[in-house]
Amino acid sequence: MDYADTRVLVTGADGFIGSHLAEALARRGARVTALALYNSFDSHGWLDDVAPEVRARLDLVRGDVRDAAFVGRLVPGHDVIFHLAALIAIPHSYAAPQAYVDTNVTGTLNVLEAARQHGTRRVVHTSTSEVYGTALTMPIREDHPLQGQSPYSASKIGADMMAEAFARSFGTPVVTLRPFNTYGPRQSERAIIPTVIRQALDPACEAVTVGDTSPVRDLTFVADTAAAFLAAGSAPDLAYGCAYNAGSQRRTSIGDLIRLVLDLTGCDKPVVQDTRRMRPTNSEVRALLADSARFEAASGWRARTSLRDGLEHTIAWWRERLSAGRVRSQMDYMT
Repeated sequence: MDYADTRVLVTGADGFIGSHLAEALARRGARVTALALYNSFDSHGWLDDVAPEVRARLDLVRGDVRDAAFVGRLVPGHDVIFHLAALIAIPHSYAAPQAYVDTNVTGTLNVLEAARQHGTRRVVHTSTSEVYGTALTMPIREDHPLQGQSPYSASKIGADMMAEAFARSFGTPVVTLRPFNTYGPRQSERAIIPTVIRQALDPACEAVTVGDTSPVRDLTFVADTAAAFLAAGSAPDLAYGCAYNAGSQRRTSIGDLIRLVLDLTGCDKPVVQDTRRMRPTNSEVRALLADSARFEAASGWRARTSLRDGLEHTIAWWRERLSAGRVRSQMDYMT
């Protein structure tokens, strides 16, 4: 995974995973163009939180992957594109499904077309374990049926199929990476782990309010997910047009996860279930567990951080932010 002097574009670099990936690439000597969604707050999202010496090595650009002309001007000159820009908040996809198609499908089309036109050496397209829906068989392999159980997951299935089509139709060198549930510092409170940690630590919260605690998830620490992207962008034996799972290959119920977070934070607050935090019955993904053997064999990657260690790192980050009064909402546009 030698990225020294490699010209790299990261879309969605202002988001949770994207900021960690851009940071990892910069530390490895890559020449990184970091694309953030334009906003009126003069913000580059989580890139504003990276160390100054890392930020200085990033070429920060604002724009929108939905703008084909903009993407066509941005892509030339880059060896590798990591495409993470997406609308990802599942609850909002029920209210605004068209926005998810525009960003996740059309945005991906724009990136792939620009890469095809300008001869990009490799594109890593970001999928999600949500495309599998509730597991029919576990652990989940890449040949598991795709099930659109939310407008979000349906839009990501469409984007995945576009990536496959470009590889088959035009020979575009695109690899689809399918991370399972990622957690860690910088994740917004729309996800279960940060919302439980924040409520557990925040003295203003008298209880920890959650949704459905019965689903099972495969949880991967963000540093391991960033390493998976690095492997996907460089491993020579990956097949173009194919999807690769990247998960811890360990199952954890949401209920057990909550108990572990409360134990690690020393919290004895009551846990209260709120139906407003639950998905529609037929939309909830009941169980996800990765089979990452295909990706491990082709790239040598594997998740290395235990759930306990990853949660301890994440809790420490939240303690620092709460003590500094730096808690803020994170835009849900980017991954």
